[in-house]
Amino acid sequence: MATGHGRSMAELIGDGDRSVSFEFFPPKDEAGAERLWKAINALEPYQPSFVSVTYGAGGSTRDLTVDITGRIARETSMTPVAHLTCVGHTRQELEKILDSYTEAGVHHLMALRGDPPEGPRAPWTPTEGGLTYATDLVELARSRGDFRIGVAAFPERHPSSESLDHDADVLVAKARAGAEYTVTQMFFRAADYFSLVERVRERGVDLPILPGIMPILNLNAIRRQGDLVGTEVPPDIIARISAHTEPEDIRAEGISLAAELCAELLAGGAPGLHFYTLNNSRATLEIFERLQITA
Repeated sequence: MATGHGRSMAELIGDGDRSVSFEFFPPKDEAGAERLWKAINALEPYQPSFVSVTYGAGGSTRDLTVDITGRIARETSMTPVAHLTCVGHTRQELEKILDSYTEAGVHHLMALRGDPPEGPRAPWTPTEGGLTYATDLVELARSRGDFRIGVAAFPERHPSSESLDHDADVLVAKARAGAEYTVTQMFFRAADYFSLVERVRERGVDLPILPGIMPILNLNAIRRQGDLVGTEVPPDIIARISAHTEPEDIRAEGISLAAELCAELLAGGAPGLHFYTLNNSRATLEIFERLQITA
């Protein structure tokens, strides 16, 4: 599968019979960097449409994100997507960061408002001299360079949103500002994803909506993460996980659940699958084995 910054993400996602993509985060130390590149090397043969690299709260991993995405662009066949948030930055600082991505050879961007420093459910206060919404960041990136831009979507309602319809309106506004595609937060019911797609299509927008996949390998950890981002772990899934006591059995059930969700999403017309890898390839590769996805 060919990649390149001149192609739109819709083209990259649609190149082939299915799209897969992966998210990584900047490591904190040398051991973490070794794990990251081990995961990148293990997943590259699957020819992902793109790989994204997150951006720490308030820009705490700014330089690392730029370095990693630049290295992926230089040393691999994959298309890197750099995350960028509004949190803790003035407009001028954001312009400089966008320029640094361009200089590093990174032309794909995930534009996010970002979470307040106090946590996702805290009230949102824009940085003085900064931007208020992800829509503003999309518009800035479009004006600053030749960026192909993705944004976030929430199948189960953003923690600060008044309704699912409001979430759909926000996503449509981001698309009309210049976003080419969206990746959802993690979720565990395919119906929630398909309902989001329907609401967006009803508003006349057809951008690709990639489902974000996070397998349950530790139920308590997933519950904590879900509480932060507004994702519920359904009772039937809790029951299936809770039927096991041994960590490896819990893990195997979580992989089975994720593979079942992926199969249902693809059968229902999802354009691909985006995996939150946590810098480890094992779970994703196990899901691929269940789905008979080969390199």
